[in-house]
Amino acid sequence: MTGAVVPLRLVVVDDHPVVRDGLRGMLGTQPDFEVVGEAAGGAEALTVVAASRPDVVLTDLRMPEPSGGALIRLLVERVPTARVLVLTTHDTDSDVLPAVEAGAVGYLLKDAPREELFRAVRAAARGETVLSPSVAALLLARIRPRRPLTRTGLSAREREVLALIALGRTNREAAAELHISEATVKTHLLHVYAKLEVPDRASAVAAAYRRGLLD
Repeated sequence: MTGAVVPLRLVVVDDHPVVRDGLRGMLGTQPDFEVVGEAAGGAEALTVVAASRPDVVLTDLRMPEPSGGALIRLLVERVPTARVLVLTTHDTDSDVLPAVEAGAVGYLLKDAPREELFRAVRAAARGETVLSPSVAALLLARIRPRRPLTRTGLSAREREVLALIALGRTNREAAAELHISEATVKTHLLHVYAKLEVPDRASAVAAAYRRGLLD
């Protein structure tokens, strides 16, 4: 006899009622999701998230203050167990970089297929980084000019982070084992993606094994 599925608790933050209604209906089709709250702006989001303690917060960026990176930073500080997944129409440098630096574990655009959104929510709940292709490309483009790239030249710390990811650790678990912040783990992974020229964790691990970078 199997136990009942404990659904992931979600909060939806968007200043458009139609978008919130649509997301609530869409997410409600999944038996492992439960929308436990919603908010139309940053201040309301902080109150709702503090009260409901969700697993994942799906939030837009541009809405009544606090918004964008400022809201994400406050959410992460006040409810560190909640993962923040950005769902927006904006993918410019001025939107993406502050959101990632503030602690968002994922960044999707609103035109993403629903199955991609469902996968992203589940991955975010596990602490995995999820980026839409255009956002991943933007971040990689920003990283590449800052550091000379080689096909195999990972730093010792980058190897340590990647080795833990290969063992199935989440960003948070890897951070705890290495005694560094989760944001630092995320930064190391972005450097790894850039050096190995891959878009995500699974591809990075596979590429590292192919090139003999991991035992």
